[in-house]
Amino acid sequence: MSKASERAYAEIRGLILSGDAPPGTQITEAQLADICGVSRTPVREALRRLEAELYVVRSDSQRIFVADWNSDDLGEMFTLRAMLEAHAAARAAARIEPAALAALRAANDRIAAAVAADTPDVASFLAENRLFHDIVITAAASPRLAAMLSALVEQPVVRRTAARYSRTELARSTHEHGELIQAFAARDTDWAHAVMTGHIRRAFHAFSAAEPVA
Repeated sequence: MSKASERAYAEIRGLILSGDAPPGTQITEAQLADICGVSRTPVREALRRLEAELYVVRSDSQRIFVADWNSDDLGEMFTLRAMLEAHAAARAAARIEPAALAALRAANDRIAAAVAADTPDVASFLAENRLFHDIVITAAASPRLAAMLSALVEQPVVRRTAARYSRTELARSTHEHGELIQAFAARDTDWAHAVMTGHIRRAFHAFSAAEPVA
């Protein structure tokens, strides 16, 4: 992609992830070109990438909308993520280096601090949570797996899930990260696989309970 297309992609994705363009919102190339300060051509290229990554969908009449999902979509999304991230965790347990383990511990310490704030710092939680999972995926040492996961982990539903967590649920997520770190330190692939599976499945049920979908 050109620099202008990359800029448009980052800008549009940011609008979606921040909630400024909520699920179901219709967006147009002209509107986005004005917002991004570029011509329609790079916006069109950015939208093709966002469509491939399931951030946006195109109707039969070629109108473009911020993606929303029904219960089947969400169930499949979380099921696939659990399968892939559990596999990544198992691979990471067999391959992780001491520096990566230290980075996981540091990220989870920052997550714990964000959760313990007077008002939970969800933005920091999200940033450090993403870093934590990125470290795991990198430690798995599988570019193919990383590419498959990127479309699922980046989706706005991840942000929407965390935004609806109670402090107890945020703390539970932090605890599960700690158990993952223990599994990695023990180089126990089965333990890591099981903890990550439960971690993602719990996130799905927390999301479903907080935001029932059609």
